[in-house]
Amino acid sequence: MLVLGSTGSIGEQALDVAKATSTQVVGICAGTNWKRVEAQAREYNVRFAAMCDTDAAAELAIALSDTDVRVFAGVDGICEMIAESGATFAVNSIIGQAGLLPTLAVLDAGIRLALANKESLVVAGEIVMAKAREKGIEILPVDSEHCAIHQCLRSGKKEEIKKIILTASGGPFFGLSCDEIYNVPLSRALAHPTWKMGAKITIDSATLMNKGFEIIEAAHLFGIGADKIDVLVHRESIIHSMVEYIDNSVIAQLSIPDMRHCVQYALDRGARGNGVIEPLDLAKISRLTFARPDRKAFPLLDLALYALDRGGATCAVLNAANEVAVAAYLAEKIPFGQISDCVCHTVHAMPDAADIHTLDGIFEADRKARELSKAYLNI
Repeated sequence: MLVLGSTGSIGEQALDVAKATSTQVVGICAGTNWKRVEAQAREYNVRFAAMCDTDAAAELAIALSDTDVRVFAGVDGICEMIAESGATFAVNSIIGQAGLLPTLAVLDAGIRLALANKESLVVAGEIVMAKAREKGIEILPVDSEHCAIHQCLRSGKKEEIKKIILTASGGPFFGLSCDEIYNVPLSRALAHPTWKMGAKITIDSATLMNKGFEIIEAAHLFGIGADKIDVLVHRESIIHSMVEYIDNSVIAQLSIPDMRHCVQYALDRGARGNGVIEPLDLAKISRLTFARPDRKAFPLLDLALYALDRGGATCAVLNAANEVAVAAYLAEKIPFGQISDCVCHTVHAMPDAADIHTLDGIFEADRKARELSKAYLNI
């Protein structure tokens, strides 16, 4: 097993699953936190380790000089590690667009992929899914919503699907208006009601951009049009998603909110093993609630649908602008409400992105979108 993004929330949980299931971890990688990677490399007795940051890789190489661990540097190094690893299974939980090339490297190497890096499909879904088909590899989703959908789809045929229903926690600002959330402090935005996640995805959940990304991801993963994908706010985060069939029956997947279930499901190829998460006590929960998302207060949800409909590199532009804006908010350089302002401005400023369908073109659109976003935010 390879764990890409091993120091993040999902990466750490993937390592927990490896330990619980006695799965050998052959390689790990991260961005800059070489001290944590060193500790993981020793604990799991890995053969390979990589750091995206070249300075961090140099530090890691020194720290592991008393071992036989091979250390790789940079994105190219991560891809080289993947090719040489001999792994049969990989979890990609790298954050952001940086996870795209490692996703393609995993597929090129013929390694079964558990994908937690939704940006791979947001940025280049057509290319990634074409590569998966070419290599005959099924991509198993580690997002709780898409893992749930994958399970629900086992109850019927594709032509029997009426609607996919993605559930959303609603984030920390559910029920508030645009004006009420525009200037919320960072501490409130990071206080997710049900999930413990990294800072970037927590902010994406607060703006509902994360749910927009998940619509795009679902469309590519399951070959379903956006017109058949709906979003429903479910504050308890117990129902992870649902599928409605043409006979009007709805199949739902329920469990406590714990990503280790999704990793185990992908690792076991959908087989049911002994659980690595706590059992669900519905009597203790007692009630489940549902509501429609407020699309006026959270405009990025509809913007994601617009970007998906436009196609080409439009979703890559959406992601790039969001990465810039969220980073600025996390650095407390802009107010919360300016995240959506910036992303909307940048996407509509690049209408020609819809005509781009190559990997090089996507990377160039990503670069231009980041420049436009920074200029808009004056950072």
